[in-house]
Amino acid sequence: MKKVEILSPAGNKEMFYTALENGADAIYLAGKLYGARGYADNFTNEDLKEVISYAHLYGVKVYVTINTLIYENEVKGFTEYVKYLYLNNVDAVLMQDLGMIKLVREMFPNLPIHASTQFHNHNKEGIKYLKEIGVKRVVLARELSLDEIKQIDVDIEKEVFVYGALCISYSGCCLASYCLKNRSGNRGLCAGICRLPYELYYDKKKVETEGKYLLSPKELNTLSNLREILNSNIDSIKIEGRMKSPAYVGYVTRLFRRLVDEYYNNEAMTISEEEIKNLKKLYNRDFTLGHLFNEKNSKLMNIKAPNHMGYPLGMAEATSNKIKIYLTDDIAQGDGIRFANQRGMIVNYLYDKNNLLINGAKKGEIVYVDNKVDFQGKGEVLKTLDVLLEEKIKDIPKRKVKVDIKIRAKLNEPLKAMITDGEHEIINQLGMVEKSINAPIKKQELVERFSKLNDTPFVLNDIEIVSDDNIFIPVKIMNELRRTIVNKLITARTKATYEPVIKEAKNQKINILKTNSYNFLVRNEEQLKYLFAKDVNIYITDYDLYKKYKSPKVFYVTDRVSFNLPDFQNENIMASNLSSIIKYSKNNLVYSDIYLNVINSFAAKELFDLGAKKVSLSIENDFEDIKNIMDSFKDKYSTIPNFDVLVYGKVELMVLKHCFLKMFLNKDKKCNLCKDNKKYYLQNDLKEQFRVLNRNCNSYILSSQKIDLVDNIDKYKELGITNFTFNLDDESNEQIEDILVKLGLKN
Repeated sequence: MKKVEILSPAGNKEMFYTALENGADAIYLAGKLYGARGYADNFTNEDLKEVISYAHLYGVKVYVTINTLIYENEVKGFTEYVKYLYLNNVDAVLMQDLGMIKLVREMFPNLPIHASTQFHNHNKEGIKYLKEIGVKRVVLARELSLDEIKQIDVDIEKEVFVYGALCISYSGCCLASYCLKNRSGNRGLCAGICRLPYELYYDKKKVETEGKYLLSPKELNTLSNLREILNSNIDSIKIEGRMKSPAYVGYVTRLFRRLVDEYYNNEAMTISEEEIKNLKKLYNRDFTLGHLFNEKNSKLMNIKAPNHMGYPLGMAEATSNKIKIYLTDDIAQGDGIRFANQRGMIVNYLYDKNNLLINGAKKGEIVYVDNKVDFQGKGEVLKTLDVLLEEKIKDIPKRKVKVDIKIRAKLNEPLKAMITDGEHEIINQLGMVEKSINAPIKKQELVERFSKLNDTPFVLNDIEIVSDDNIFIPVKIMNELRRTIVNKLITARTKATYEPVIKEAKNQKINILKTNSYNFLVRNEEQLKYLFAKDVNIYITDYDLYKKYKSPKVFYVTDRVSFNLPDFQNENIMASNLSSIIKYSKNNLVYSDIYLNVINSFAAKELFDLGAKKVSLSIENDFEDIKNIMDSFKDKYSTIPNFDVLVYGKVELMVLKHCFLKMFLNKDKKCNLCKDNKKYYLQNDLKEQFRVLNRNCNSYILSSQKIDLVDNIDKYKELGITNFTFNLDDESNEQIEDILVKLGLKN
């Protein structure tokens, strides 16, 4: 029976070795370039070479994340980096960029590729396509339920997150950090916009909420439901945490290792209260089973706290110069604690009731700590770091690989030895077995000599001795033969799992029909009616309105999230996800939206090859980036592509499966939030307002500021761009008229 893989995170070398020693089957990590956790320590090239070899010695796989979008001027460096990983036997790379996936498959055909969750793997059509182009595994969207995953009957490895932090937006669909902080989540620089405080309004009325962190999910923890996951068609269970501590990675990995082993041994799978307590001490925002088990609203979200909540330690009371704590849990010098004012500290000095320094105290006792955080009054105190727990987690036996050894010591034959790990078998011989004159070698001495594996990665499982009596073998020969077979087994275990093949990429010329258009995304029927007589294309997300005004100039904008795609024939489609291009391009006119994250010519070329007649470039391109794409297209394909650039309007910062409006509005009524005409928006501490749109039970959060590059249209035209899009929000007819005048389109 093929066992599910336990996949653990490593943000640095200490985390890597901790994950390995605690039973990980595979470890995912990043080098210094192209990883989606840019703020982790990550690994140098030499580090990568070291840890890949070490992991293979213990039968552990290493997956390197190169799951950011790659700009045109980075492609050469990117492929050189992939080549380095390839030649150093990485087991797989995780990727987001569509163009780079195609390029890497062409250049390095034997290198396994896993499509990152950043690729937005959420439906059968998209996953089937990835299988067809040679991707080995998909990391499924964290928004999919286990029931939905079971319906994706594509013969490809499936990986799911089972523990750790959740994003509120579908991965790969979030532009919030880029638009607000100029730190792109698609480039590994997420600023955690969803963990900031917000207020909710509708029609200028504030909605009272119990907390202010309205976009902050709880921590995923599926340990209690692990059996259901293991009974499904999942190949790998993934722990989040490259930005967390080695102790966190080690303890969580150890728990999953024990439970998975119990499952395959037909044993009970139980989590003790002590283990749950330890998990909370290591990191928690409160726990949820997540979308995997259809958790919603308050079961999914923790709107009261966006950070590590720790574990209740007791009640605190400010005294003249210290803080008095009535303990409900043990405390030790060096622990981290946090008070009701959300300020935290390390307990450098701990005092008993007589003001004497102590190194620890038990539940039920009273202690004092220095007031380093200006705590006033009374309130709860939480433990956010448990030093004794972390020391205990580190105290584990070193991981060993079980081996069997067979020795043949027959008179007048070479001494022969065989060692096997169950997969590799090494046989070697040395010297000659002679007749003993004074001190014959007994079987027990052979056992002892060949069992000396303490300084190796191996531990003896079984040894078999076949020998004659009254024989003599020099100790030097026995030791040398043992070292030889051990070293050869190490070599066999660390040998590359595939034969590196490197090919040159080929550029196939394409013919692209150019269009010249101004395109307006409208939000209501009034805007549509006003623009219908103008010389523009109209994009609309409301399918009923699309059908009502159907014409060659009106396009239906597909949802960015589509688990089940409807059938369309002879329609005009603006595809907001890759699956829509794959399914509709044969029988419909299809354009691609800005949300397909095109920032290089390779991704654009693949969309054209899939049937898109026009490709919209990502807003994460600046003018120079677009110029690089255009120049590259002309050099490689001898043609000018049919590109579109968004020059005006608001963009969708996030796409949420969780309808958080439902959490605060219409709690006990039939939901109609997708159909009412109220204006919902979030407001942050800077008084910026982010409109919230509901569509097909998903929530879309718009940017607070409008892009306005209308004055740059002539510069874009000089590059060869001939299509320009305008995203309307609540603009009036008069405001739309002003835009048309600028474009020279006034009737």
